[in-house]
Amino acid sequence: MEHTASRKLDELKPSQIVSELDKYIIGQNQAKRTIAVAIRNRTRRKRLPLDIRDEVSPKNIIMIGPTGVGKTEIARRIAKLSNAPFIKVEATKYTEVGYVGRDVESIIRDLMSIAVQQVKAELAQREQEKVQMRVEERLLDILLPQIQTDPSVDVIEVGTSYTDSQKSTRERFRRMLRDGKFDDREVEINVQSRKRVGIEVLGQPNMEELQEAMQSLGSIFGNGKAHNRKLTVKRAREIFTEEETEKAVDNDRAIDEAKERVEQMGIVFIDEIDKVAKSGSGGSGIDVSREGVQRDILPIVEGTSVSTKWGVIDTTHILFIASGAFHVSKPSDLIPELQGRFPLRVELDDLTSNDFYRILTEPANAITMQYRELLKTEGVEIQFEDAAIRRISEIAYEVNSSNDNIGARRLFTIMEKLLEELSFSADELSGQSITITSAYVDERLGDVIQDQDLSKFIL
Repeated sequence: MEHTASRKLDELKPSQIVSELDKYIIGQNQAKRTIAVAIRNRTRRKRLPLDIRDEVSPKNIIMIGPTGVGKTEIARRIAKLSNAPFIKVEATKYTEVGYVGRDVESIIRDLMSIAVQQVKAELAQREQEKVQMRVEERLLDILLPQIQTDPSVDVIEVGTSYTDSQKSTRERFRRMLRDGKFDDREVEINVQSRKRVGIEVLGQPNMEELQEAMQSLGSIFGNGKAHNRKLTVKRAREIFTEEETEKAVDNDRAIDEAKERVEQMGIVFIDEIDKVAKSGSGGSGIDVSREGVQRDILPIVEGTSVSTKWGVIDTTHILFIASGAFHVSKPSDLIPELQGRFPLRVELDDLTSNDFYRILTEPANAITMQYRELLKTEGVEIQFEDAAIRRISEIAYEVNSSNDNIGARRLFTIMEKLLEELSFSADELSGQSITITSAYVDERLGDVIQDQDLSKFIL
């Protein structure tokens, strides 16, 4: 099935995927290249003849590297680029079947839920004009009788017959409605109440289906009863748009398309995979469920059928990307079968002082830009001298070297401490332009850096 909607990630070549990631993530070229190739191979696979296509399995990836070097950020950016179904989960949220907690099959159910919403949104986008017209007609049907009985509004234009005046009035009010002139006017509309009846029992499979059944049962006993409400036109438009969109979208078609996307193009990013690996230091009480989670993840990664309320999903061709710091355990501490299902391993590099400098200046969402824009809302203009940014980068590298290495997240703690005084009194400094120099950086952070005990607590 070909999708006419824009499928960004399908169209991007590996070099383009890497250049998109370069806008937000500094360095880690090997990780970017490996992921770009794995994603491009999904598109290549779709072009193969059917008999070969089923034989080509995705090459799952494990990203290994300390915290704060960009593993999760790569996943976040791929998700934003991707129109393919994508879900990011933490391995620590799941327990093996029989323990209280979420079972790993819920990952696939959540992925399918995301895909259904995504496809419905695309189908709704295609029907947007029709939906808007229907919503306008419904609003005008409610507004016109109210306005015609309102003595303060002159609805009949001079020199027109009664029927002509009705048509011209409707068109005139349609223009006014589009211009938002009635947004604050109150109207009475008939709406369905949306009470939800549901129960939550952790650790049981297919709880989503049970909750759905309970909600349906609730509507039988009167939770979906219609009643009149007084609302503004603006709010009524939102409710009508939702109702008309629901009517315009073919639910069965959305589910079929979502199912195919999940099975052929789905991507699952499992973060903190190292936390379910048994550490080499020996067993402890908290290890009891770790290998169980790995054993439960294994069939999903290998390819199995997962039952969802939208039908059975085959996971054989879903791409799995796992990541972990592996500072206590090693990838070899995962069970051998799971290791074998992640054939590609990418090690991410520690960040250097120069990397920190680039992180502060190059990305589209650079931290220095964020603080500049935040303080600009108070009327304070701040500029960072190049030497000041160099000094911040050096400090971040020094603190990471002498204390725990938390990667790029160290920049947030340092920037917050550096600009604490400015942020606190920004409202009093409105209209001023302030330049952050290397001397200012040393003045604000010098004492903390020199006092090792203090830096552990503050930075």
